Amino acid sequence: MIFASDNTGPVHPKIMAAVMAANDGYAMPYGNDDVTRAARDAVRALFEAPDAAVEFVATGSVANALALACLAKPWDGVFCHRIAHVEEDECGAPDFYSGAKTILIDGADAKFSPEALEAAIQQCLARGVHGAQPGPVTITNVTERGTVYTLPEIRALVEVARAHGLPVHLDGARFANACAALGCSPAEMTWKAGVDAVSFGGTKNGCMGVEAVILFDPAKGRELELRRKRGGHLFSKHRYLSAQMAAYVADDLWLEMAQAANARTAQLVQGLARVDGARVCHPAAGNLAFIDLPRAAHARAFAAGAQYYLFGGTVEDGAPEAPLRCRIVCDWAKPAEDVERLLAAWAG
Repeated sequence: MIFASDNTGPVHPKIMAAVMAANDGYAMPYGNDDVTRAARDAVRALFEAPDAAVEFVATGSVANALALACLAKPWDGVFCHRIAHVEEDECGAPDFYSGAKTILIDGADAKFSPEALEAAIQQCLARGVHGAQPGPVTITNVTERGTVYTLPEIRALVEVARAHGLPVHLDGARFANACAALGCSPAEMTWKAGVDAVSFGGTKNGCMGVEAVILFDPAKGRELELRRKRGGHLFSKHRYLSAQMAAYVADDLWLEMAQAANARTAQLVQGLARVDGARVCHPAAGNLAFIDLPRAAHARAFAAGAQYYLFGGTVEDGAPEAPLRCRIVCDWAKPAEDVERLLAAWAG
């Protein structure tokens, strides 16, 4: 019963088989191989963007950092939510790669509003040459609290950014889960809504380790290539990255796995009705949920073998009936039986 992260889940057999197939024989290095060319074309087709610049990297942190570096000048500020992954969990990588600094915006449920974005931009402008200049806007879908920006919400943020000539990046570590939740296409959630760049995640959704950096302006493609190489993220045996992505986007496997993960989370949230004292802290639209539960419920779950993260304390440092927050994440392979076992342990 491991619910700590979707990173704990297994690689999908079709993706593992694609890596093994890429291991047959020889291929040119550094992405100059047929597997990589086919994978790039497949991603472009998925996003309905035949001219987009597409490159593959191994981690979400570098995908975000490279994308933002291509959009930001060194004197820019990158607008993001206060608890965005690029701010809290990437050790300053976007700042390091771009030279820009993050400018933090508050907002409920890990989302910020167009009004909050406008206010942050105006604060930058008011400082003139003495402060960071308005730069890219980055949003996360699914957010760090399990919520989802709707298509109208994305378009509204893009409208504010466009009014100031600012590009927009989408951090899509859980991109597939957001698409599944919204019932939209990748194009509808990105360039059709005005997004300029996206980090299209695969690792959290059944891949071994691959992310696609997509820039919808092909003129940025050469810069992306050079930044990736200079940053030490151009794999020599690149076909093993590309093979994962090719299998991931084939026959909508990416969407199938996301739908499965989202369904398990929905099952869990619905089952909380039979757990005394349970409260969902944010709308759980994708594959993760934040839940307040009595300490005693957590203690029972851990005793039954459950693994997940707690926030704000431990099961030992407070009254058994006092609430303690947890994060529950479901991956593509999570059995429905595990969800029921967790709910039963919580319910006692």
